[in-house]
Amino acid sequence: MLSVMKRMDVIAASSMDGDKVTMRLLQDIGVEYRPITLQRNGFNVIHDIKTFFDLRHLLNVQKIDTVFAYGVKLVIWGGLSSRLKGVPFFALITGLGYSFQGESVQRRILTALVVFLYRVALRKSKFVFFQNKDNQDVFIKYGIIPLHKTCVVNGSGVNTNKFELFKLPGVKISFLCVARLLGEKGLREYAAAASIVKREYPDVSFSLVGPVDASPDSISLEEVLRWKEYVDYKGPTNNVKEFIKSCHIYVLPSYHEGLPRSTLEAMSMGRAVITTTAAGCKETVIDGVNGFTVPIKSIDKLVEKMTWFIENRDKIKTMGIESRKMVEDKFDVHKVNNKILDVMGFYEN
Repeated sequence: MLSVMKRMDVIAASSMDGDKVTMRLLQDIGVEYRPITLQRNGFNVIHDIKTFFDLRHLLNVQKIDTVFAYGVKLVIWGGLSSRLKGVPFFALITGLGYSFQGESVQRRILTALVVFLYRVALRKSKFVFFQNKDNQDVFIKYGIIPLHKTCVVNGSGVNTNKFELFKLPGVKISFLCVARLLGEKGLREYAAAASIVKREYPDVSFSLVGPVDASPDSISLEEVLRWKEYVDYKGPTNNVKEFIKSCHIYVLPSYHEGLPRSTLEAMSMGRAVITTTAAGCKETVIDGVNGFTVPIKSIDKLVEKMTWFIENRDKIKTMGIESRKMVEDKFDVHKVNNKILDVMGFYEN
């Protein structure tokens, strides 16, 4: 039987003031935008309280029927405001983030606080989506959400038409990493591996694209610029596609992810991948088929796999084609969105 999506009016709420590209895209597809107070990183009680009250106000004024939230703070404060208002709430967990990493006393206290907030925020949620099973297991282990109210989806998906298969660039082999400037993205390991490889293969290039971040785990711009002899830092971008076109191999040595969109975009354009065995990263690679996974923080293994690609250049294209096949099979944005919308009950027969 043919399923048809219900008619919905959509409002997007975030702190995107000044992002003209995103605002125009929302307008083009008929989505209203409402600004709210939102400080994505850091721990500012005043800002977080403002986020909560902005969301409550939005629910009251706009007469919202259903809330779908992603990102730690919007899941927590969106879940709490929806619960108090009695509005059906769905959440997408895009990764565990800084608060669940590390063993220091400070990190353990932070983890305990975030677990408590998640439990309260998600207690009355209708359903919680995860981008990898490891993250789902963590939430169940901590008693945040029961298994029957969860499912795993293949990331946020990727638009395979926008990120089309694209031929490899010229003669000199180039590696690319796209990430916010954070230590836990593995950027120091990327830089260290690049410095070693370039001593043996000086014609090979390494690029880094991404914005400075306000997280406690941030890497300063000054530190990144000190890598300039072996890593070409390109700055932030709103058009990652142009950088992917110019690379042969995509590298993301992250310590943890939900399921990295940048990796999927590179795969969709036919790029082989080197990433880590971390949750969210390992799901993007079948070892020896479309790339390689390496242990977290392993500079030696990064160097080994980078060198392998340089010395086995003929494999770059074939592995890139396998990346594209994986995206078409598992990570197409329409397949991911259809699963989410179906679970949310937005299709009717």
